[in-house]
Amino acid sequence: MKNILLLDAYNLIYRARYSGMNKGNNSTVFNFFRGIRPLVEKFNPDITYFVLEGRPKKRLEVSPDYKGQRVYTDKDDFNRQRKEIISLVKEYLPFVVVKHDDFECDDIINHLAVNNHKNDNVTIVSSDTDFIQSIKENIKLYNPVQKKFLEATTYDYVSWKSLVGDKSDNIEGFKGIGNKKAQKLLSDNNALEDFLIKENNRDIYNRNTFMIKFHELNNSEITSIQLHSLSNKPDWNNLKQIFIDYEFNSITKKDKTWNNFINTFDNLERNMKYDNWNSFTK
Repeated sequence: MKNILLLDAYNLIYRARYSGMNKGNNSTVFNFFRGIRPLVEKFNPDITYFVLEGRPKKRLEVSPDYKGQRVYTDKDDFNRQRKEIISLVKEYLPFVVVKHDDFECDDIINHLAVNNHKNDNVTIVSSDTDFIQSIKENIKLYNPVQKKFLEATTYDYVSWKSLVGDKSDNIEGFKGIGNKKAQKLLSDNNALEDFLIKENNRDIYNRNTFMIKFHELNNSEITSIQLHSLSNKPDWNNLKQIFIDYEFNSITKKDKTWNNFINTFDNLERNMKYDNWNSFTK
């Protein structure tokens, strides 16, 4: 049984954008690399996946306005920094970088957890509470903002969210139904059924469920998952020079701090078993 770490890449990058120290035009890059080592060290994984976002093709076909309310600004040169973080991760960190062009990272992370690593100890790192639906005996969810593990709900999470909606994803819930009323409906099958048979409530509920529930991948979709991993040992001196040029002094200035940084990832590289993660046909 292996220890598997599944990182919600964009969630961590966005978190780095708004937390930590101000390092000018490269603050997000600095905060990401300053925060990623303690995470890896905390969980001591055998394999770490860095899962990127794809376009939610199926969800957009059902609801073209899915996440359409989000306004993205680039006043802090964020897009460049996001791309640079991904590039540096691919070149220097012993992560398995994963992406599917037509699926959100949530779907891919869930697929990896419940299919490829169903017999392993899995930790998902994300502040996205949708991953509550992935929690099982061997699958834990760690919120890096709250710095704690989240628990599974006593009620069906997907059904609850299908009722209350999700403003962050532009999924409209039912008017007048909040957290408590939704839980009350879910505690009584007859009450829920009576609610769903009214007007077009069932259609709305089913649509919301489709949007919220993680999508399973068929064999053809699985083979389209893109993978990237290191082919050679990383050139730490080169990465250190990049960090020095960016004035990431708290990472590079003290030999002990820098050695701790590279030792964490050298240990991860030694732990990785390359014959396991490259099969996605399970």
